[in-house]
Amino acid sequence: MSNQALTKPGERMPAFFDDFFKPWNEWFGSGGSLWNRPLTVPAVNITENNDNYQVSVAVPGMKKDEFRIDVDGSLLTISCEKEENKEEKEKNFTRKEFNYSSFSRSFNLPDGVSQDKIEAKYENGVLKLTLPRKEETKKHAAKQIAVK
Repeated sequence: MSNQALTKPGERMPAFFDDFFKPWNEWFGSGGSLWNRPLTVPAVNITENNDNYQVSVAVPGMKKDEFRIDVDGSLLTISCEKEENKEEKEKNFTRKEFNYSSFSRSFNLPDGVSQDKIEAKYENGVLKLTLPRKEETKKHAAKQIAVK
């Protein structure tokens, strides 16, 4: 029997190990293989309009005071750290779980951003940053010159 028949696409360990470790995977909440836990970085959308740039970061389950937003020169860095401790006490045992998650995303700011006017708001699991353009870099409506 080939190992390929036992592995799921993109996995290195045979699938039967999932069944063997299933009680522990469920216990610790990984929901998948112990060896192939994905590293996640939040999805980011960046849009541009005449007055500003909008950066939207999908980070559900966080609190606004867990975010850190820094501007150093032309580098914008958005980071977050969250630590959770759970403890369940049963009659014969105590179960403790520690969960620490963090991310950091950095972006080079365009020259025309007014750095001192950047604003951030967190609502419905999305961190939204507004990066206003400097007045002289705003796109102005095209105008047509009449030939005389």
